[in-house]
Parts: sequence; structure tokens; C-alpha cells
Amino acid sequence: MEYLEFEQPIKELQEQLESCKLVGEENGVDVKQACKQIEVAIEESKKRIYSKLTAWQKVQLSRHPSRPYSLDYIYHITENSFIELHGDRNFGDDKAMVGGMGKIKGIPFMIIGQQKGKNTKERQYRRFGMPNPEGYRKALRLMKLAEKFNMPIITLMDTPGAYPGLEAEERGQGEAIAKNIYEMMNLTVPVISIVIGEGASGGALGIGVGNQVFMMENTWYSVISPENCSAILWRSWDYKEQVASQMKMTPNDMLELKIIDGVIKEPLGGAHYDPSEAAENLKSQILKSYQELSKLSGEDLKKQRQDKFIAMGEFSG
Repeated sequence: MEYLEFEQPIKELQEQLESCKLVGEENGVDVKQACKQIEVAIEESKKRIYSKLTAWQKVQLSRHPSRPYSLDYIYHITENSFIELHGDRNFGDDKAMVGGMGKIKGIPFMIIGQQKGKNTKERQYRRFGMPNPEGYRKALRLMKLAEKFNMPIITLMDTPGAYPGLEAEERGQGEAIAKNIYEMMNLTVPVISIVIGEGASGGALGIGVGNQVFMMENTWYSVISPENCSAILWRSWDYKEQVASQMKMTPNDMLELKIIDGVIKEPLGGAHYDPSEAAENLKSQILKSYQELSKLSGEDLKKQRQDKFIAMGEFSG
């Protein structure tokens, strides 16, 4: 387990627990009581630390290298019924964007998500979860396929942003994202969008126009990352923690601002502590949302989605 800076007290207690167990095994003595006390201390330390996380600490948790990614959730919630589909039928197959069909409790869904990598080689292969234009075009192709067969859509957002390379701009990165936003507004099937990690800028919004939008507990959603915002304002990353708290980018902030519809609870300490529990919480919310949205007609779904996003631009003086 990799520990973040603010998790060091937990790491120290965990090391004490491992030493306690080792002493018992090597010397054949009963250390159950001592180990139990350390386990209680670990639990109390977790509750104390994770109940008062700052916005920047949530950003750090959203990027934890052990955190489950889109395919981890997809394989769990579809119980191995997922069939991945590839290519945008125009340029190529973007490995940073995955999608396909799978059943959840017997209900067929089209599931699309941004995929990061778990090691250096895989991160390069997945381009650190930053899609090219063909990734967004592949996502749109799958959404249109879902609409054709009246299949509900799930999108999982987890990206530091769309890929900023020259070749991405040459192939129409901005146009691809803009077209996705436009076309998603007009889909006549239920769309459930969930931020499972980083929800950065148009890179996330390119698959994030849902009838219902949720964030997992330790995630962030914003037009720009705290580091880049700090770099623009002060030409330095030194103010990223201050910026994170002022940008209102955490799930609770987004819920208060009515940008999202709910927050999906994670296991104590983050989704990486118990990926199965996190996936089950995600699955429960998806099924609940589907039951609500499936009662609406295609035209009603389209209108509800459009009204939802138009309302985000309204304010009172």
C-alpha cells in the first residue's frame, strides 16, 4: 500500500501492527491483545484523518495509484459480461477511452469510460487517461449505437484532461469534444455520468452530459486542475492547496452548487482500500438512477438533460 503524506500516522501504526504480528509468530507468544489495540488505533486514526480532508487532500486521493479505474469498475459491476468495442471508424482506436456493452442485474448498458494505467508501461499505453479526438469520436459512436438499440448509457469520468498534443489539435480535439456535448444533449436514452477520479475540464465533460451526474466521495470536478490554476495566476505550483479550496471542486461543493445530483460513498480511506465495496456502491447508484430515468420517454429524457445543463448558467444578482 502506498501512503500519501497526510496518511503517515496510519502508515506508522500499520507498521507497528505488522511488527506486533511478526513478534508473535517468531516467538510463539500471544500478542492478540496488543495487536487488537493497534488495530483500534488505526481505525480511530483513519476516522480522524478522513473525516476532515481538505480539498487538496481529496485531489491527492483521486490520483492515488492504487485507486480503481474504469475497467476495474466495469468488470465488477457487469459480472464479466462486458464486451469491449473498439475504434472510431475514422482514424483509430484510442486506448485512453474504453467502451462496450455489459449487463448489470440482467439489464444491458453501454458503458464508456476514461482509462488510466497501473504501471509506467500501461500509463504510456493509455496516455495517462488523456483521450485523443478519436477517443471522443469512439465514445460518440458507441452512444449513437446505444440510442439505436434503446440501451441506457453509463459514462465514467477519470482524466486530467483531453490530450494536449499537437497531433490531437491537428485532428480536431476541440471540435470532437464540442460535438460530443452537442450530441449528448440530444440523446433519447438515459445517460448516467459519474466522476470516479479526476474530472478535469472539457476532457471530462466530453462524456459527462448526463441526465444524472454523480461524483464518488474522493474525487474532483473542475474546469482546470489546482496546479495549472496556480501556475496561471502565480506562475508557480506553490499555491495549489490554497487554490483547491477556493475553486469549489469537491463533491460536496458541486452538490451545493447543483452541478451534480449526488455523492457516491467510498470505503473509509478511499476506494483503493476496498475496491469491491466501492464498485458495489457505484452499482447501487446506477441501478437506482436507471429505475428513475427509465420511466421517462425519449423526448422527456432529452428535455430534462437540456434543462439541467441550461440551468447551470442561471444566477440571481
